[in-house]
Formats: sequence, structure tokens, C-alpha cells
Amino acid sequence: MPTHPSTPHPTGAETTPEPPAPTHPPAHSTRAHSFNTAAAQYAANRPSYPPALFDAIEALADHPLPGSRVADIGAGTGIATALLHTRGANVIAVEPGDGMAAQFRSTLPGIPIVRGTGDDLPLADASVDLVTYAQAWHWTDPARSVPEALRVLRPGGALALWWNTDALDVPWIAEAAARTERHFDIDVSAEKRNVNARAADPTGRLDFTRRTVRWSRRVPVDTHLANIGSHSVFLVSGEEHTAAFLAEEREYLLKTFPDGIVEEVYEVVLLLAKTPA
Repeated sequence: MPTHPSTPHPTGAETTPEPPAPTHPPAHSTRAHSFNTAAAQYAANRPSYPPALFDAIEALADHPLPGSRVADIGAGTGIATALLHTRGANVIAVEPGDGMAAQFRSTLPGIPIVRGTGDDLPLADASVDLVTYAQAWHWTDPARSVPEALRVLRPGGALALWWNTDALDVPWIAEAAARTERHFDIDVSAEKRNVNARAADPTGRLDFTRRTVRWSRRVPVDTHLANIGSHSVFLVSGEEHTAAFLAEEREYLLKTFPDGIVEEVYEVVLLLAKTPA
């Protein structure tokens, strides 16, 4: 919401698709903007984040969320923003996309949102305690987004990046990942490999601590399919190519989950770096 992470599974951090047609994969900017055409689908079907994630953020940042000034960058439809707000944070959202921002405003009218990107934050110097990126850091250029985060953070503040990644040790998820890999010609195994401190900040200016939080949700097959269909690898791969995959996937899933309820298992990978006090 690149090599940081560039080629993970479409139901976790974003992937680099290489469909048979067109010959060359869609441009990074095309994929980044693809969500604006599917904002409602994104809002209705994407997974949330578990309370334990925010417990970990508070512990690593050594700062409580209640009363904190938080900037949620690449906020999308506001899934993470709403949870930060519920935890008592004073949140401002930053989002570049028209469709995503419109969806955000319709569902979270009481939370301020401004247009902008992580590479050029529309925020004052030393104005926030915490900068967050939920599923969004991989759309930035760390050479620009790292100094921007440091600029807007107050002394002793923190930058928190996180991604919902698939638990590939679960057999049905591993099998689904293999089918995705074959159909879209992507490297599924690169997911967690590319979610690391060196990829997130190639300059090494930030000292990240990593935490992983495992959680799951049970959803109807249609919700699961709509969730994976809202990722950029599907949105830019052509309607027929994507529809064919989702139709086949439905058949596989109903064999595994004959009651029509899918248990999605995730591992949220959190990277958090503090600034000097």
C-alpha cells in the first residue's frame, strides 16, 4: 500500500507481476495507482491488524499510543488509521490516491487526511511522535522517504513499518502461493526475505528492530477472493488473466473448505526504528 519488498506474495506485501501479456511488467507507478480503481473492494475485503501489533509498537517505541501525534502514511482506505485512532492516538493520514482518499473520507469523516506521499511529506518539521506505514513503505523511495520521516519526527520519535504476510507454513496457503507463482510468474518465496531492515533502508541510517505477530481470520470464500483480487498484481494483469485465476482458485478453495469459510493465517512483520531523544 521494489526490492523493499519487491516480489512477495500478492496477499502479503506487493509482488512484481510478469504476466504473459504485456511482455514487460507494468510500471511501478502504474501498480501503485491501480488501487484507486478498486478502493471500495480494498476497504471491504482487506484484512485488518491484530491488537498485539499495536502492543508491540508501543513497547518498541517506548511510548503509549494514547495522546500520541501519529502520521499514517499511504493510509489508503484507513484500515490502520482507524485502529490507531481507536487506540487513542491523534492521527493524521497522508494518502496520494484520489480513489483511496475518497473512500477514506466516506468511512472516516472525523479523521483528517491530506494528500501527499512519503517521499515528500506535507507535514511540519518535528511535528509527530510516530510515523507509520501499513503495507505502504514499498511504494516509496527510501533515499527520500527515510530523511522525510526523520524530518517530521520529534526527538525520541519512531518510524514503524509493517506488512501482513501469508503464513506459508500452512499447507493450503503454500499450495495457493504455488498456484499464484505459476499463473503470474512471480517469486512467492521472496516475501519475507524482502521485508528486512537492509531492504527498508539501504543507507543504514535507521536501526530497525523486527517483530512478527501471527494471527488469523475466518472469512467467506468470496471475501478471500476479493481480498487477493484487490492487490496490484491482479489489478494490473488484465481482467481475463485475473478472472481465470480467481475462477480456478475458487474451485481449489471449496475443496479445501467445503463449508465455504476460509481461515486466512497471517504473520505481520513489523520493523520499528527510534530516533535519538
